[in-house]
Amino acid sequence: MATVNKKFRVLVVDDSSFMRKVLEGIFNADEQLQVVGNAKDGREAVAMAESLKPDVITMDINMPHVDGLQATAEIMTTNPKPIVIVSSESREGAASTLRALELGAIEFVAKPSSAIDLDMQSVKEELLRKVRMAAKVRVVRTASRLALSIQNANGPKTSTPSPASVRQAPTSGIDQRFPVVVLAASTGGPATVMRIAPGFTADFPAAVILVQHMPATFTTQYAAQLADFTGIRVKEAEANESLQPGTLYICPGGQHLRVTPTGRIQLDGASGRIAGYLPNIDVTMESVAAFAGPLGIAGILTGMGNDGANGAKAIKAAGGLVLAQDEATSVIFMPPSKSAFWEFAPRLPQEFADASGGPSQAKFSEDGTDHSLPRQRTTVRRLLRFSPGSPQRG
Repeated sequence: MATVNKKFRVLVVDDSSFMRKVLEGIFNADEQLQVVGNAKDGREAVAMAESLKPDVITMDINMPHVDGLQATAEIMTTNPKPIVIVSSESREGAASTLRALELGAIEFVAKPSSAIDLDMQSVKEELLRKVRMAAKVRVVRTASRLALSIQNANGPKTSTPSPASVRQAPTSGIDQRFPVVVLAASTGGPATVMRIAPGFTADFPAAVILVQHMPATFTTQYAAQLADFTGIRVKEAEANESLQPGTLYICPGGQHLRVTPTGRIQLDGASGRIAGYLPNIDVTMESVAAFAGPLGIAGILTGMGNDGANGAKAIKAAGGLVLAQDEATSVIFMPPSKSAFWEFAPRLPQEFADASGGPSQAKFSEDGTDHSLPRQRTTVRRLLRFSPGSPQRG
């Protein structure tokens, strides 16, 4: 007897009965997906996530009673499931979607502005691809601590200019080099970045570049929201500006970012996808390896696929340090993708593990052995000491 392929179980959450019907039609027409429930608000979503045990949930944001953010936080805290946000592509929608990603949702699809059936068909392939992918993901940690911190936030912080904003830009020349950290993430990345961001202070003695697989319409808002979680200066990278220590640069969506030999940022929006990625993380890491040499540090975070493997090799070959996040702390974990990095990711010193704040902190691994990268500011600063060419700092 032929084996019937098991379909992934989908829970659709949206306050619009019309939109629930449209999404149900799209998913049920796919040979890999089957809608097992529809929820009209976050309260029903939390209950159905527990009773129906779906493989994946699509979540709207703006709903009565309990909205999508509250539902995502509750589900990811008590009963983690892969969640794909399906919500507005407006500026306000982008802000809420990013909050949901910080809470542990792993992907999103922006609804067209009118959100009618014909327009939803225009994003049908993207929607199906992301829901299929999410259904295969094993969510390996909850978002309880991060969810609590975001839910308790009372809006944007009042910021003051950091020392980074008035530092003199570095000039060209080998003696002007300084440590450069590249943080690389895709699916599940925002939640991980928000957990380690508090460790970067305004006087952090390195430039930090964050390359996150994210659309162009989201990265400006992402930079603004990330600034609420960290003391380091945060900004979206601009073409031809000089890298400065004490600044975290967000790679703009839809553009590749390179660092020139003189330490300036070069943005490339004309090349399109490279090896399937835009932005491409290998491109950034390889340029940082050339600029920073042994002062280069790469942090390969959650959900990366294989993008960054060649860049990690380049940074390691230049004498720098490469760290890859392990299964225990990744928001999602795709085992084939991480094996490409373990060759280049040295074991962290026990000093890091001893300073860990507990199992909720990010951990990195060379061969499956857990080591903790704590969130405390002093310990994040010590990361620079383990880059082979990095200057020792007190």
